[in-house]
Amino acid sequence: MQRQAILLLTLSTFTAASGQLLLKAGAQGREDLISFFNPFVIAGLFLYVVSTLVWIYVLSFEKLTNVYAFTALTFVLVYLGAVMLLGEKISLTTVAGIVAILFGLYLISQYSS
Repeated sequence: MQRQAILLLTLSTFTAASGQLLLKAGAQGREDLISFFNPFVIAGLFLYVVSTLVWIYVLSFEKLTNVYAFTALTFVLVYLGAVMLLGEKISLTTVAGIVAILFGLYLISQYSS
C-alpha cells in the first residue's frame, strides 16, 4: 500500500473516531429530538463527512480490501478515546483485542499487493 494512502487513511480514521466521540458527548443525557441538535453532534457529523470524503478519495487509487482494513483502526481509536476522554473502563481482554487488531492492520498494510 502506498505511503500516501496509509497517511490519508490514518487521517480518515482519526476524524471518524473523533466524530464518534463528539457524537457520544452530544448525545449523552439527551432525550428529546431537538436537544440532539447541538454543537457536539454537529461537529461530530462534520468530521464524519470529512472522513468519508478522504476515504472515497483513497478508494480512487487503492484496492477496497486494503482500504477497508483501516476500519479496524477506528475501533481502536474509539476505545482509547472513550477510556481517556469519557472515563469508560477497559479490560485486559479488550487490550488483547486492540493489539490483535493493530497487528492485523500492520500485516495487511505491509504485505498486501
